[in-house]
Amino acid sequence: MLENKQRESVIQNLKDAGCSESFVENFLICYDRQENEKQIQLLESWRRDLLHRVHKEEKKISCLDYLIYRIQKAQA
Repeated sequence: MLENKQRESVIQNLKDAGCSESFVENFLICYDRQENEKQIQLLESWRRDLLHRVHKEEKKISCLDYLIYRIQKAQA
């Protein structure tokens, strides 16, 4: 029962992190085989992808901040 709860907890954690169904399936294969290094590689890869997306979104925010600045400056 504990093993099943741990597995479900891992699945939920992956879903909360935005992992795709195929990623979860691949990860669980490694999880079941206790391939810890492969699990870490998969998680680090997903993390890098998320961080890349965050940086792209930050750039968009910076563009909006610049436009806000220009409009406010023009009003002054």
